[in-house]
Amino acid sequence: MSTARGVRARARIEVTAAIKDEARRQLAAEGAAKLSLRAVARELGMVSSALYRYFPSRDELLTALIIDAYESLGEAAEAAHAKAAGESPAGQWVAVCEGVRVWALARPHEYALIYGSPVPGYSAPETTVPAASRTGQVLIRILRDAHLADAMALRELPAELRPEAVRMAEDFAPDLPPEALAVLVGAWAQLFGLVNFEVFGQFNKVVEDREVFFRHAARGLARHVGLAGVLRPEQT
Repeated sequence: MSTARGVRARARIEVTAAIKDEARRQLAAEGAAKLSLRAVARELGMVSSALYRYFPSRDELLTALIIDAYESLGEAAEAAHAKAAGESPAGQWVAVCEGVRVWALARPHEYALIYGSPVPGYSAPETTVPAASRTGQVLIRILRDAHLADAMALRELPAELRPEAVRMAEDFAPDLPPEALAVLVGAWAQLFGLVNFEVFGQFNKVVEDREVFFRHAARGLARHVGLAGVLRPEQT
């Protein structure tokens, strides 16, 4: 009996993976707004009723794809951080930023699913939050380590911003000072703004050597969040 259950479980994993792969192909060809369970089933040679046993609705399939994309991006950020473990905090920051960019350029349709235009009629559920936070948690980790090592230069906050900065610190990193969270959230938004401009073609006929430009911008963000430390030559 247990052998039969194991076989069924493996079959379900394989079919689920095939459904997601076909859905990603449709995302690349048509965009998320046109994703259709019926079209996915047709391409896989399945009847729609069979596919609904895996994903009861388009929104549930979209949610699974979004979580997968966030997890994959988070893994890329974590891998870049681990590889730069011997670098200064600023070097680690730049390495993670570059890891995010490389992932986005290699998987533009998945990136568009999580950082592009909202899908009409879809609202991401709370179940996407843990995966969505992985990349941000890597950046928080870099700042936390730098703060513990007294390797951050934090600027005083304007009085009107302090209440919001205190709230962000309490919500996302209670062990960091509000000054750190205020600049981190701004830098996080700027990082993905840079990536968006490149992925979606806004740098066309504006920036030619985009790798060098991005690295310079990422280094500027490291300074903005108060990270100190010598960068490797290729990060300057």
